[in-house]
Amino acid sequence: RFVPKRMVPFSFPLSKCALWDPVPMGDVIGAHITYYRSPRLSLVEKTLRLAYRHAKQNEKKSFSCFLLGTLAVDEDGEGVTLTIDRFDPGREV
Repeated sequence: RFVPKRMVPFSFPLSKCALWDPVPMGDVIGAHITYYRSPRLSLVEKTLRLAYRHAKQNEKKSFSCFLLGTLAVDEDGEGVTLTIDRFDPGREV
């Protein structure tokens, strides 16, 4: 559930019996993307040049922008590739 300006934890209504045993079972496993796959980052040169030019023209030390792209699993299933191909400077307001 999303409430503006803050996040609220997800909860279920109270019940007299549980449908599952809440006690952890088994070994701990990693859930990070690099645990199972080898990630690659691909950045289109035009996008990088646009972002660089926008940063140089901006008078503030820090500014907001968006880098947009696609995430795909490689054909062999062993890796993932993040391809960044669009730059959006965003709005000032």
